[in-house]
Order: sequence, then structure tokens, then C-alpha cells
Amino acid sequence: MNGNVRFIEVHGYRRAYRMAGTGPPVLLIHGITDSSGTWAPVFDALAEHHTVIAPDLLGHGESAKPRADYAVAAYANGMRDLLSVLGIERATVVGHSLGGGIAMQFAYQFPEKVERIALVCPAGMGAGVHPAFRLATIAGAGPALMAVTSWPVRTAVRAVIPLVTAVGGLGLGPDAEYVLRLYGGLAESGARNAFLRTIRAAADRRGQTITMLDRGYLAAHLPTLVIGGTRDTVIPSGHATRAHRAFPGSRIEIFTGAGHFPHHFDPDRFVTLIRQFIEETEPAAYDPLRWQRTLRRGSPLVALPTPEPDPPMMTEQG
Repeated sequence: MNGNVRFIEVHGYRRAYRMAGTGPPVLLIHGITDSSGTWAPVFDALAEHHTVIAPDLLGHGESAKPRADYAVAAYANGMRDLLSVLGIERATVVGHSLGGGIAMQFAYQFPEKVERIALVCPAGMGAGVHPAFRLATIAGAGPALMAVTSWPVRTAVRAVIPLVTAVGGLGLGPDAEYVLRLYGGLAESGARNAFLRTIRAAADRRGQTITMLDRGYLAAHLPTLVIGGTRDTVIPSGHATRAHRAFPGSRIEIFTGAGHFPHHFDPDRFVTLIRQFIEETEPAAYDPLRWQRTLRRGSPLVALPTPEPDPPMMTEQG
């Protein structure tokens, strides 16, 4: 990965990011507990034809981890400010998992800054999410998480990762090894507290609470690509199809056999899809009057999918 980590201060907080290449800008937004490193399999190839910016979200990776606002709207503000500081006016935005939710929120809050959007196994399409995230929202999760990320437990987990992966990976499918390694990063108190604030701003014990389904019609003039994996167990694989139906005119590509990280599963195909998507679509042209008329009309341009039933109630006792 040729993009070395750089640092810049925004609003008094250190922001880490990677940046490489020349050409039309592409902003890559990672998911919860992850970092810009998740894009390593595709970063260099994308940077051959584009200026690629991959930040560590606040509270993640090498960015600062303050006691702060970790809602998706705040993350969207952070993306706007980072791009502004870097002198980038507009970009194609690629968001993975929670980063997909942030990408959608970014396009909603700052439509004038978004040329296209690619959503990779995106959050914000329904309540469904892996039970571990739901557990993290209940009272007492903080001390429990501190215990399970202690050095002895992490040492034991590292020793059994191959076995856990072989027998099904705690319901994590093909992503078990990668996700379990990410979990080790929560041993640091700042990262752990940021994770808890982030997940509690996006979900509760019933599942995800953030959604863009009610505003998908606003993306009718925004080129949109949705990418999913048939074996995604972090966010239900059907949510990619739901996103495709909710965003008028969007494209969809499903990676058969992939889990929650299609860009890890088949990097070459992923890069090809992003490149083709950019080459074959015109950048969205933001028209304030059209935006105003669409908001006033208020009726979706396509029928929204039937909401899924809530997952079973989770209590503090499990």
C-alpha cells in the first residue's frame, strides 16, 4: 500500500489519512473498528487513475479518539472538513459498512460535494446486524468488552483463530479471521470507548437505528453503485438488494462467496467495478432548485421495500 499515513489537525483533533495518485478524487470510507488499512488490497490500483483519499475516521486507526460526537452526521461533517482542508471540492465516495451509512449521510448533507456514491455492504438499510454489535449497546457492555479484550483473552483468541475460522467463525463466515483481529484493537481504552459511542449512535439492542431508506429518492440524480456479498453475516446480505431498490437508477453487483469485505475477497473485480462505474457515469450535477422541488414533492420515486421485522429483543441478561 503506497499511501503512507499522513496527519492533519482538524478542529484540534489529529486526523490520519492516506492519499496517493492523480486524477478524479475518490474518497474511501471504512467501517466501524476498522481503519484506512482495510483498503490495502485495492488502494494502489485505484490510485493509478485517481486521487485516492482514505481517512481513519475519528476514533479509529491512528486518528484521535476523543470524547466526542460519533454519530453518522458528525462523521459526514468530518469528511467535508477533511476534503476542504485538502483542497478537494468534489469526489466519488465509496463507503463500506458503517462507512456506507456515512457516505449516504455525506451525500444527503452535502450533495454539492458528491459526484457518485458506491455503497459496499452498507449500514443503514434495516435493523439487521450481527448480535455482537447489538450486545455492545446494552448497559454493562463497556466493562464486559474491557474484559474480553484483555491480554490473556486476546492471547487465547489468537491461538484459536485458525480453529474458529475452520468451524464457522462465530457466525462471521469468511471474514472471521479479519474481524477477530480487528477486535484486538479494542484493547486500547480510547478505541474501545470510541467504538461504544459509535455503535450506540447507530444501533440499540434491537439492531440498527440509522436509515437512509426514507431519503433514497433524493439520490435519483446521483449515480449509485451497490456492492454486496452472498455470505455477509455482519449485515444481512439482502440489505444490498434493499439499497439497490431504494436508490433510483442504481447499479448492483453481488460477489458470490464473499462475506462483509468484497474488496478483500476479489480485489481485482472490485477495482474494475469502481473504475467502470466512474468511467461510465457522469458526475452528478447539484441543482438547488431541483433539490428543493424534490423535497417539497416528498414522495419517493420508487416504492420502498417492506421494512423487516425487528430482531428479537435483547436484554442485559442476554
